[in-house]
Amino acid sequence: MTAPRPGNGVVVLGLDPGSRVMGYGLVRETSGVLSFVDAGCLRIGAEPDFAVRLGRIFTHVRDLIAREQPDAAAVENVFLAKNTASALKLGQARGAALAACAVANVPVHGYDPTVIKKSLVGVGRAEKSQVAFMVARLLGHKKTLAADASDALAAAVCHLNHHRMRMLSRLK
Repeated sequence: MTAPRPGNGVVVLGLDPGSRVMGYGLVRETSGVLSFVDAGCLRIGAEPDFAVRLGRIFTHVRDLIAREQPDAAAVENVFLAKNTASALKLGQARGAALAACAVANVPVHGYDPTVIKKSLVGVGRAEKSQVAFMVARLLGHKKTLAADASDALAAAVCHLNHHRMRMLSRLK
């Protein structure tokens, strides 16, 4: 992760990749305090040309990075799926998002879904509703978020938690 901007803290872009819907969320940490910056979903839909969908993901992530200038990105790793075709598409969607980060020189950190859940809820097999509740509590966000946006924010918070612990362990 790059050094934080003076007075502005560290901003992390969380991404929850999907080939039809991709969640994103931006979280700022300033002096150990987390704050909500932005979140939403890119609804790509069922565009028959898969390459067009991947292009939309790349373009959207590139534009988010240009607008928000995050210090790092946190992305949920691809989980094993029973349907290999779905897992492959999810991996390609994740790849499009990672490529946008790489082109913009934003360091990317991947986390397994169970690690993200454990970081926020304390249980690796937590329900999505429990993760969403903790995201809202930690960020003081009152409005209901789409599940994909909440998952993206959870990835960003997870990264900030892990980053803080790494920094503390270096002080010892």
